[in-house]
Amino acid sequence: MPNLNKVFNRYQKKITSAENSRQLEKVRIEVLGRKGKINQLFSKIKTKPQEEKQSFGKELNRIKGKFENLIKSQSAKILPKKRAGKRIEKTTVGLEKIGHLHPITITENEINSLFRSMGFSIYDGPEIETDEYCFERLNVPKTHPARDLQDTIYIEEPEILLRTQTSSVEARLLEKEKPPFKAAFPGRVYRNEKVNKSNHFIFHHYQGVAVDRNISLKDLIGVFQKLFRQIYGTKVKARYRCKYYPEVEPGLGLDLQCFQCHGKGCQLCKGGGWIEMGGAGIIHPYVMEASGIDPKKWRGFAFGLGLDRWVMAKYKISDIRTLLGGNLAYKPNR
Repeated sequence: MPNLNKVFNRYQKKITSAENSRQLEKVRIEVLGRKGKINQLFSKIKTKPQEEKQSFGKELNRIKGKFENLIKSQSAKILPKKRAGKRIEKTTVGLEKIGHLHPITITENEINSLFRSMGFSIYDGPEIETDEYCFERLNVPKTHPARDLQDTIYIEEPEILLRTQTSSVEARLLEKEKPPFKAAFPGRVYRNEKVNKSNHFIFHHYQGVAVDRNISLKDLIGVFQKLFRQIYGTKVKARYRCKYYPEVEPGLGLDLQCFQCHGKGCQLCKGGGWIEMGGAGIIHPYVMEASGIDPKKWRGFAFGLGLDRWVMAKYKISDIRTLLGGNLAYKPNR
């Protein structure tokens, strides 16, 4: 037992005198590594007399635990010193490597924060959906192109599918909640799309809905003006077009001037100079009635954004495929 105490005292000084993570890691390997001092002592248990084996092994485990706690404590002392300097070492003992958030996550969090400041709640919903909530309750008739297998990925046709938009969460919310309410729901969606620079079969939607007594298009456009300026600055160029969507009436198409060609026309914007960022409008009376809400007493607006395109414009990413390609090169504020 005295020998074990000598071992601890000798290496204790090395651990507490380590000034950086490299020195500490070197001592850790020397003591706790596969060929370290502790494992060498464990291999000697079999040479001890039978009456000493149990007490020696118990004490050795206690010393090993003390080493582990001491190394962890010293690592915590080293880290603040390094953070105060100009350089932080990439490897620190006892700590996981820290990365940065994906651009989609950063943008989603920023938009969530903005909508929370406007009184919206943030919801989530299932990615595997039913035909009822993805289409029927949103006034999408059987003849609508979204019903075609070229767009929708079915799990069990015709009832079970991968959601094509987070409007399905809106349908569930309208059924469950009593107005007035405001809510937003980001998430992954799936469509059987041909993958190219501006389209992907997996992408992200950001859906929002507000129901109250006197809601109008003025309120909807006001929300988007604030959103565009928050994400892209006060000099942003956006436009609103009349457009048909079965779940809203009237409907609006939201466009952002192409960030790559600045309106001149390029491959990314398909020569039009503008990129469609989403759709919106006043919730159709049929959608309200399907959820048990009286459209004569209540009105609402709804919108759906192609979140990936908002990220591309924010970070000047010209190919949507790279967002899901596992590229570790993306860094915020770059």
